[in-house]
Amino acid sequence: MVQETLIAVANKMPEFSYDPAKDSFKGWLLQITRWRIADQFRKRPMVASESQSTVPAVTGAETAPTEGPAIAGNVSRRGEGDATRTATVERIPDPAGSALAAIWDEEWEKHLLNTALARIKRQVNPAHYEIYYLRVILGKPVAEVKRALGVNVGQIYLAKHRVGALLKTEMRKLQDALL
Repeated sequence: MVQETLIAVANKMPEFSYDPAKDSFKGWLLQITRWRIADQFRKRPMVASESQSTVPAVTGAETAPTEGPAIAGNVSRRGEGDATRTATVERIPDPAGSALAAIWDEEWEKHLLNTALARIKRQVNPAHYEIYYLRVILGKPVAEVKRALGVNVGQIYLAKHRVGALLKTEMRKLQDALL
């Protein structure tokens, strides 16, 4: 599924044009990923379970990927109906979609934070970064940071302020560059 998603994105990137009024790149990528997951479930043969409902069977062999990727919006998939309309099934909101979006957003924020931290780590005094990391990122109490690093309370708050300001600036730069 991951490979099919990457192939779909790679195939669509030359003609992809970003329009913030329609959707974000992140939203478009999430939609393609949802479609690929749904494709995987459709590929599996259905078997009857104890409750007589059908569920996808887990098999080792998967079939070939679906035809070209679809972009969220006015694109039909697998030749369903008019090529200028979205298939009806794809217009129905996924009840688990909001949970998936929340997980996606949380992972995205963690990635941005880790990237920003890696960038500012090279810019600041290593002692200040260590103070900030212990106090803010790991959430250690001031007394524990003071004891562990042999610094006074004023140094802890000063490092927290300075490194925190740099981190906020770097996060804004990353978000602006990626949007």
